Amino acid sequence: MLNDVKTDTPRYTVADRAPRSFRALCLRWETLLALLLLATVFVNSTLSPFFLDPYNLADSTFNFSEKALLALGLTLIICAGEIDISVAAIMALASVCMGLLSLAGFGTPVLVLAGLAVGLACGALNGFIVTGFGVPSVVVTIGTLSLFRGLTNVILGDGAITQYPAGFGELGQGYVFGIIPIEFIVFLVLAAAFAFGLHRTRFGRNLYAIGNNAIAARYAGIPVQRYRMALFMLSGLMAGLAAVLLTSRVGSTRPNIASGWELEAITMVVLGGVSINGGSGSVGGVVLAILLLGMVTFGMSLLNVPGIIMTIFTGLLLIGAIAAPILIARVSGQRRRV
Repeated sequence: MLNDVKTDTPRYTVADRAPRSFRALCLRWETLLALLLLATVFVNSTLSPFFLDPYNLADSTFNFSEKALLALGLTLIICAGEIDISVAAIMALASVCMGLLSLAGFGTPVLVLAGLAVGLACGALNGFIVTGFGVPSVVVTIGTLSLFRGLTNVILGDGAITQYPAGFGELGQGYVFGIIPIEFIVFLVLAAAFAFGLHRTRFGRNLYAIGNNAIAARYAGIPVQRYRMALFMLSGLMAGLAAVLLTSRVGSTRPNIASGWELEAITMVVLGGVSINGGSGSVGGVVLAILLLGMVTFGMSLLNVPGIIMTIFTGLLLIGAIAAPILIARVSGQRRRV
């Protein structure tokens, strides 16, 4: 009679992630972005002798750091299958509130807190309408875009606010070690935090699940509506922070401040490989896309390319970034059938 032998050794081992081959690594979207970034640096350094100057490169980050903060918030929103088109208008309204408080004599700490609070409140309004009434986020944020931008125009009219405390300008104009802008350091720190939260926590896994199938995620016990509310509030908070840094950098508040920035921020996110339908994407890809667009814009400015051409280029990049994965999927599907 044979005795049953019990063992704790599993017969099969299932890895959490599929092993990555060198070929798969080369075909990743992030790898393509990294190669494009290197090519952009090479071309720009060839066309302009001033491109690789360390001080010029450091100062070039002023042109995209605030937009990059918007893109970080939008990365999580879009990964969850939602959209927030009101981020630039939130920046404008937050800047106006900071300007009014500055005119009333308040100092830098109050202005910073006010900018963040206005952004958080606007994001909460977006989230409340989306989750409370079931209205699609694209419809809600188009409406609040007009609301926030309209309030900005009503309050300021054709005027501007230029009276800010002297210390307030250090936030958006200051440097670390005399060369690296504070804005860029803030962006890098937050990018690392967002990457950890999205790729290494339960929050991030649940967010991907919501983006892939919100109904299935709800049946799996994920509080979908709470996640959506938190994401819109976070997006608004990032817009408020961007407003603080932008207002500090330019030292004024105008009705058209940050106008059109929502398009550029969405372009950064989609170009970074985040699916516009939700459920996939990485913070690393978005960071590479931000640097790529920043270097392209910086190179164009050194060559005196008109701003309208840069706008056209941004629009073409957005269309291409959305269309490329669809075309690649169709070609791959046709090859498999053959």
